[in-house]
Amino acid sequence: MPITQRPAVVHHRSQQTRPARQRASGFIAYVFALAALLGGWATASNASPPADELVQAELIAEPAVIRPGEPFWVGLRLRIKQDWHVYWRNPGDSGEAVSINWRLPPGFSASPIAWPTPQRIPVAHLVNFGYEGETTLLARITPPASLATAAPIGILADVTWLVCEKECIPGEASLSLSLPVAGAGAAAAPTATATASFDAARRALPQPSPWGARMQLAPDRVTLQVDAKGLTPGAIRSAFFFPYAETLVRHAAPQQLDVTRDGLVLRLERSALSTAAPTDAGGVLVLEETLGATTAAHAFQLANVAIGQGAAPYEPASLTAVLQAAFLALVGGVILNLMPCVFPVLSIKVLALVEQAGASRSQVRRHGAAYTAGVLVAFTALGLVLLGARAAGAEVGWGFQLQSPAAVALLAYLLLAMGLSLSGVFHLGSSLQGLGHGLTRRSGLAGSFFTGALAAVVATPCTAPFMGTAVGFALTQPPALSLAVILALGLGLALPFLLLTLAPQLIGRLPRPGAWMETLRQLLAFPVYATVAWLVWVLGQQVGPAGQFAALAGLVLVGLAAWSFDATQSAGGWGRGMATGGLAASLVGIAVAVAELESDREPVGAPQSASAARHERFTQVRLDELIAAQHPVFVNMTAAWCITCLVNERAALGSQAVQAAFAAKGVAYLKGDWTSRNPEITRLLQKHGRSGVPLYLLYTGSGEPVVLPQILTPATVLGEIDRIPDPPQRRASLPTPAKE
Repeated sequence: MPITQRPAVVHHRSQQTRPARQRASGFIAYVFALAALLGGWATASNASPPADELVQAELIAEPAVIRPGEPFWVGLRLRIKQDWHVYWRNPGDSGEAVSINWRLPPGFSASPIAWPTPQRIPVAHLVNFGYEGETTLLARITPPASLATAAPIGILADVTWLVCEKECIPGEASLSLSLPVAGAGAAAAPTATATASFDAARRALPQPSPWGARMQLAPDRVTLQVDAKGLTPGAIRSAFFFPYAETLVRHAAPQQLDVTRDGLVLRLERSALSTAAPTDAGGVLVLEETLGATTAAHAFQLANVAIGQGAAPYEPASLTAVLQAAFLALVGGVILNLMPCVFPVLSIKVLALVEQAGASRSQVRRHGAAYTAGVLVAFTALGLVLLGARAAGAEVGWGFQLQSPAAVALLAYLLLAMGLSLSGVFHLGSSLQGLGHGLTRRSGLAGSFFTGALAAVVATPCTAPFMGTAVGFALTQPPALSLAVILALGLGLALPFLLLTLAPQLIGRLPRPGAWMETLRQLLAFPVYATVAWLVWVLGQQVGPAGQFAALAGLVLVGLAAWSFDATQSAGGWGRGMATGGLAASLVGIAVAVAELESDREPVGAPQSASAARHERFTQVRLDELIAAQHPVFVNMTAAWCITCLVNERAALGSQAVQAAFAAKGVAYLKGDWTSRNPEITRLLQKHGRSGVPLYLLYTGSGEPVVLPQILTPATVLGEIDRIPDPPQRRASLPTPAKE
């Protein structure tokens, strides 16, 4: 499929201190210049032009006037003499990037530079990255919410650059802008000239990539994989990757391109100076595409590129670390039994155990073993699917199956059928018990096994204390160790019920079966129905109106299937045939409803509802922007199917005290919704050693974030917020996302 070019404004991380290698490369450039002079390449009669003739720098603003609290764009326009060039953020094999040091009035803040797509500039056997002719570097300025309108506002910038041809000459300029402040009701619209200039500058920016990307590092090679599915292999003529990391690859080496229906792969030669994984594996990917008789170039910004080591994809931990993780998983599994996800299924199993209270101890123990086996088999299957998906490059985590509307619907339909059976609408009785007897030679053991498997499946939306750390560690280990930790989690889930069946003194205290059990059975159907209602609500977050109707129709069909199944057990002749036909038609209808759900998914990043007005939708760009501005940020990674997350939001994050503390400290609240798959959220979870939600991060304005516990209380959150320094006046107004 053709690639659609969409102008977009991108925000990069703040420019960090250059490593020693870049300073050395800049020195090399000066050495080359000196050698050129000594070699006679430049003489007194052929002197270099003055520095101010090589680069003419100008500071421009998009609006004619500014408004209090309303961000606006400014640009550093550089007009470069023919055959000379300046440098991108990664200058390539030599050079120094353009630098801007802003001098702003109190309360103002500036975003990092939005860099235009660079050019490759060959110099002998080297390649530099930079700009020729004319270019504009954009930045967004955020004024405070209150501004006096008496005098214009001065924007000052100290700019430095290195401009090169055969020789390199450093340059600098102190630039300024004077912008009036709009009065009440006055418009701050840009002029026609400014609009044209800034539109052209934005068209030169790389657009955010719509695809995920990952990088494999080998001792002598870097492999970049981009999940650009649907591209026509013959239409992509070439690709080139401009990395942000300055010492990662040999910039002059060829980049080998392979295009398949699953995406594209670039193989690059690793630099001898690259001795560790880069802190930022992102960059700009430029593709050339054939469109009929013409060729179009598209530039994409690759952010948050996952890094793997090609030679050693895993670094096995010590035996002590593995045992600690397994113990944490075991404890987390035990605590899972207290979570509302597991309670409805566990209550059914307790009822089954009461029914066995008069049976022999050995039979009760076999039920405990069958239940445990069901849990472990289900956890093994989930673990293998999860590890296989991650090995194939999918960015998934714990509870991944509930990111599929079809999986959520099938689980809801299964639980509804169980609830209807408890309510007496139909009875599984003889048929399935006979099957269990045939498989195990012990009546009802198949039911115990199935209940354990179902408990494992419905437990995955919940995250217990200790569990997140253990599973996050497991997914960084070789498959065998990962599976061992996951099985320890399953054993913890099964352990309380297993111990109950193994303890004779506890079994002897259980009440004897009686008529009261039928009433209890019917009562236990209602927690199951509540779980079904919750799952249908989760579906409502994942699909559109058509999908919601299909899901509700599926519930009706489950009811019809249950009634038809019961009719087949009691009817005879033509009545049995009609009931069987009704059962078959219901099952076909359920399959159609599930298919409709997958075709009506809500897109990732869909607009939020009005209830989300107190927070912003999480994006990595927005988080980077706030961190660069040194604003405190609270990040909430959640999902509609995560009961723990919903309880935390209602009990702790939604409390008036916490909301007031956020406002008092000027904390920006970013919320990431992992109900449907979102690679940006997955990467942030992995960065902090988590495989699933919830994850709570508090950035205090400097340094690494504080990772809060998975079970929150208002006191816990308030205690961490109190550590944030009181905001100075310049933080009175947080920057808001740019309006596109």
